[in-house]
Amino acid sequence: MTPPSNCERMDKPIVLGRISGLYGVKGWVKVFSYTDPREALLDYRECFIGRSGRWEPTTIAEGRRHGKTVVARLEPVQDRDAAAELIGADLAVPRSGLPEPPEGEYYWADLEGLRVVHKDGRELGTVSSLLTTGAHDVLVVAGDNEILVPFVPGRTVLDVDLGEGLIQVDWEWD
Repeated sequence: MTPPSNCERMDKPIVLGRISGLYGVKGWVKVFSYTDPREALLDYRECFIGRSGRWEPTTIAEGRRHGKTVVARLEPVQDRDAAAELIGADLAVPRSGLPEPPEGEYYWADLEGLRVVHKDGRELGTVSSLLTTGAHDVLVVAGDNEILVPFVPGRTVLDVDLGEGLIQVDWEWD
């Protein structure tokens, strides 16, 4: 598997939330936001709705935090029936629309698909996904076997080279 190029990575839609239900009768939806804080999703007015592998442009017309979710009205949705058709859809922005992370920090989407190599040169596989555990994030590396590598820069993660599509690690597993 070839890692995505920087151009492909920058154009890739990054999912920031999922439409989980209806709110009221005027076309508002509940959105489970993956951003921190949750209402940061609303900073991205121009976004995409993802359904069945297709992305359609939309605009977040208005919204606010509502308990553990965010409620929003998307253009051009004006009623509950149209909003109901969106349940289960993802909301995303192009990677190029996100601010650059600070030095030494990474978006999960930038790490997915990168090759993972042990410091001794052994190829371990590619990052298939990440998990959050509370203490630190964990790389899920798919190769001959699935390996979980704590994402702790300077300890288990020695280097991340997005340009080369490579993560070097120092991690022993059973």
